Amino acid sequence: MRSWIKGVATTLAVAVSVGLAGCGDHKTEQRKAFVAFLQTRIIDKPGLHVPQLTADERTSFGPYADQYAIITRFHQVMNESVSPKLVAAMSAGAIQSLGDLATRRGDLESAKTIIDQMAAALGDDVAQADRAHRELKQPPELKAVFDQAYDRLVTTAAVTFQSIVPVADKVFADALDLASYLDRHKSTVTIAGPTLQVSDAATRTELNAKLQGLQASQQAVQAAQTRMQTLLYGAGG
Repeated sequence: MRSWIKGVATTLAVAVSVGLAGCGDHKTEQRKAFVAFLQTRIIDKPGLHVPQLTADERTSFGPYADQYAIITRFHQVMNESVSPKLVAAMSAGAIQSLGDLATRRGDLESAKTIIDQMAAALGDDVAQADRAHRELKQPPELKAVFDQAYDRLVTTAAVTFQSIVPVADKVFADALDLASYLDRHKSTVTIAGPTLQVSDAATRTELNAKLQGLQASQQAVQAAQTRMQTLLYGAGG
C-alpha cells in the first residue's frame, strides 16, 4: 500500500513537474517572440511605428499581446479624439489675411476652446496608459525592452504632442488680442488687402509690436510641428 501511494505520488510529482516545465518553456518562447517584436518593429526603426498585431502574432505572444494593447489603446484614443481636435482647431483658427482677424473672431475663440479640450483629452489618455504600464508585472529582460518601446510610443509622443498646446493656445490668444486692437482703432487703422494703413504714429508702433508677437507665436507653432514630424518619421524624415 505504501509503495502504491509512493508510486502514485511520484507519478503525480513528475506529471506536475513536466506540466509546469512545459508551460514555462512555452511562456519563455512567447516572451522571446514579444521582445523580438518590440526590438525589431519599434525600437530599431526610426520614427513612430505602432504596428497592429496579426492573428499569428497574437498567438505567438500569448498573454503579452494584452501588454502591447496598452500602447495600441493609447494611440487609438489619440487617433479618435485627440488628433481630430488639433486638426479642427488649426482649421478653425487658420488666418489667411489680416481681414480674417476682423471677421473671424468667433472662429479663433472656438479654436482656442478646442485646443483646451484636446489638452484635457490627451492628459486623460496618458494617465490611463501610465497607470496600466505601472501595474505590469514583467521579468527584467522584457521590462527593459518594453519600457523603451513605451517611452517612444507613449511618453515621448505625448510630450511632443503636448508641446503644441501652449504655442497653439498662444497664437490664437495673440490673434484675438490683435483682432480686438484693430476693432478698437478703426478710426486710425484701415485694412487694405494684405496691408494695414495707419494714420497715427503711436498706433503704428503698438500695432507693429502686436504683429511681431503674432509672427513669433506662429513660428513657435511651426517649430512644434517640425518636432512632431521628426518624431513621426525620424531625424532624416
